[in-house]
Amino acid sequence: MFDVRHTAQKLVLSGAYWSGAAAIASRFLSGCGAILMLHRVNAGGPSPLNFNTHLTITPEFLDVVLRDIRRQGLAFVSMDEMVENLAKGRTGTVAVTLDDGWLDNLTDALPVFEAHKVPFTVYVTTGFVSGEVAPWWEVVEEFIAGGGRVDLPTVQAGGDCKSQIRALIRHLWREIPQTEQQAFLRRIGAIDDSKPRKFLNWDEVRLLSSHPLATIGAHTVHHYNLRRLDEEAALFEMVESARIIECETGRRPRHFAYPYGSPRAAGEREARLAEGAGFASAVTTRHGVLQHEHREHLHALPRISINGRYQRLPYVRTLLSGLSTAIANRGRTLVTL
Repeated sequence: MFDVRHTAQKLVLSGAYWSGAAAIASRFLSGCGAILMLHRVNAGGPSPLNFNTHLTITPEFLDVVLRDIRRQGLAFVSMDEMVENLAKGRTGTVAVTLDDGWLDNLTDALPVFEAHKVPFTVYVTTGFVSGEVAPWWEVVEEFIAGGGRVDLPTVQAGGDCKSQIRALIRHLWREIPQTEQQAFLRRIGAIDDSKPRKFLNWDEVRLLSSHPLATIGAHTVHHYNLRRLDEEAALFEMVESARIIECETGRRPRHFAYPYGSPRAAGEREARLAEGAGFASAVTTRHGVLQHEHREHLHALPRISINGRYQRLPYVRTLLSGLSTAIANRGRTLVTL
């Protein structure tokens, strides 16, 4: 079912492009620009069981995407400029963002951004940088791929590896409070601190912070689903992550990304908290291009995912046309909360 869904989506995106529907739709639906959402950039190939492959694109594909967007006459801007452009009604701009603070954002992505002189924002989860927190989605996949098993009532002993992953993830989300998930993963031996680190350290965050093309944004301390926290705890995750980043870099982040960012993770309360915490903008994972009306919704901005399973230009062109925004949101072109 998992692969069937992606195959169907690819057919829709390709069909829209090659039929010319995306090009026609672009005249009416592309809005005033877009914010691209990336995570990892490296040539490492699919994840061990192809479960987290969507989170990684190759440097070569990033290069192709940046070239093509610029060839279309669109201008790359920072998130500071994007907020200003929305306020002033400017069009034809694209901002590039990367979530979590992966090490390859520096080692593999930065050279591509430098080659094209493209500004970008890295939303840093401070717990990932300090090593206090491990990304559970990668931890679970690597644990199962390495032969790890866990004896729990909600996790079946049989089944293939992917079913094991899904069962363990369901257990994490349904049975284990967010604040206890890291301890649980350590208890079953899923977190291995001896493995090479995958995230930036603070020296590297400072290096990026001083780079003329880079902006450091906040992405909470623990990468929790904020909607599952009470208001005080959710606000703490926002404010404390900004405080830590300011202490480490000397610059307080002006922009925020909600962990997960779906309707189940970020709603009107979270947008109000992000604004109250002093952020100039906050981005979600909701699929959509930007419209002029987003100047009234700066803490609920949609993004276009540049996905590791969709590394072909026709897919990206259709996504940027705005046609997929209307399809995914049942005709709505203004995507907010």
